[in-house]
Amino acid sequence: MKTTYREAMRAAIRDAIQRDERVFLMGEDVGAYGGCFAVSLGLFEEFGPERIRDTPLSEAGFVGAGIGAALGGMRPIVEIMTVNFSLLALDQLVNNAATLLHMSGGQFNVPLVIRMTTGAGRQLGAQHSHSLEGWLAHIPGLRILTPATLEDARGMLWTALEDPDPVLIFEHGTLYNVAGELADDAGPVDISTAAVRRPGKDISLITYGGTLPAVLDAAARLADEGIDAEVLDLRVLRPLDDAAILGSVAKTHRAVVVDEGWRSGSISAELSARITENAFFDLDAPVGRVCSAEVPLPYAKHLELAALPTAERIVAAAREAVGARG
Repeated sequence: MKTTYREAMRAAIRDAIQRDERVFLMGEDVGAYGGCFAVSLGLFEEFGPERIRDTPLSEAGFVGAGIGAALGGMRPIVEIMTVNFSLLALDQLVNNAATLLHMSGGQFNVPLVIRMTTGAGRQLGAQHSHSLEGWLAHIPGLRILTPATLEDARGMLWTALEDPDPVLIFEHGTLYNVAGELADDAGPVDISTAAVRRPGKDISLITYGGTLPAVLDAAARLADEGIDAEVLDLRVLRPLDDAAILGSVAKTHRAVVVDEGWRSGSISAELSARITENAFFDLDAPVGRVCSAEVPLPYAKHLELAALPTAERIVAAAREAVGARG
């Protein structure tokens, strides 16, 4: 069937609510308004206010309520409008959701799913253009998912709800309108492995989430130049699929990591370190990185584009790695 990323996410929420009476959605404007990005549009009318719950403008409050509901046996889906607002709930995420299993000596799991929009590229100014998933991937006790395809948008949610521990799903805002074909019987997918989106033998382009389209575009351009690039979609930032990452590098002997986060202290830095630590003798060139400029993301369209990873910048980094400068 023809669908969009947004509609695939909505179908995933609908399916979860129908499958399990413990599942409900809560967040700001998710009910009568239909969600700020229209992901939950129509669900309030379909399932009512018990299953689709509007919350006050208090991320610390409603994320804490979600943790409490999970401890009480429910399976809440908590929507945080955009990733910058998750900063208001960091205490709940880092000090409660991620640690309660450990602090209780294994007595209390927190089966909570938190969804939020991330990323730039929509001219929403610096505060609404953050890519902070790498920050939260630093925290033990959290699983971090970054669906980039229709199949993952449709399939990751239910698997996440089955996880006994907290799972954070980062949905890149530029993907919501992406349209494509999705199998009529599309359903749950694994939330543990990376996926090769394009096989290749000359260089590994490693990315996730909203930068996947630009990386696939770059790979197509490189093919026209005779460079056969493999595209690896991480899908999961914690725990990272080391076997897939190192396996790809062992095959191609070169790697460029594409990450919309800032370069300093980023998930790309972690990937570069792991590749260097574990596959140093497989490398024929240093690991390259293409990240966002180290500035608050500009509002002006041409400046925002200049600050973000683009296909042109990815192609240039790949050329340098294979020695095809100029």
